[in-house]
Amino acid sequence: MLIVVDVQYDFLPGGHLAVANGDEVVPLINALARKFANVVFTQDWHPANHISFASQHETKAPFETIELDYGTQVLWPDHCVWNSHGAELSRDLDIPHGQLILRKGYNRAIDSYSGFQEADRETQTGLAGYLNERDIGRLYVVGLATDYCVGWTAIDGAAGGFDVTVIEDATRAIDNDGSLDKAWAAMAEAGVTRMMSRQILG
Repeated sequence: MLIVVDVQYDFLPGGHLAVANGDEVVPLINALARKFANVVFTQDWHPANHISFASQHETKAPFETIELDYGTQVLWPDHCVWNSHGAELSRDLDIPHGQLILRKGYNRAIDSYSGFQEADRETQTGLAGYLNERDIGRLYVVGLATDYCVGWTAIDGAAGGFDVTVIEDATRAIDNDGSLDKAWAAMAEAGVTRMMSRQILG
């Protein structure tokens, strides 16, 4: 199965939390998706007063951190607010056979990078159950951003017993303060493998 992570306007150039060159992955993801019978999407989906937004903390700026019950939380520019243009999946995605859109981060008090569980590391999204019911064990992960939502999704997938590969050139990173190198190291430690799209597309 191909998991397409958070290819939304707020993470694309011009968006509120744009990932540099994020738009470059869209044609590649479209091509890859044609090689998979099963495709699901994740979608960041926040209320306007989400706790991870720097705007909700008077003395804080984007990319600073706060401590919450579940640990350290990076504060972000407002992004992917539900029913906003920025929250929409890119209309340039051409994957009509995609079967599921899984929304995450809709709980005001908990951020959610991973497609499998929220940042409290307790609240499950239901994705693992969906995959297990369909007897899908091998996952390929693409999308935005490598060092956050892609990486966390991949790590949690591996922890859940799935065979997970990140297709490296079909992702782009925020890379804030070395976050990309840390993410790749964490993925490797979790047993996630990485490959390039040409290994699938030929």
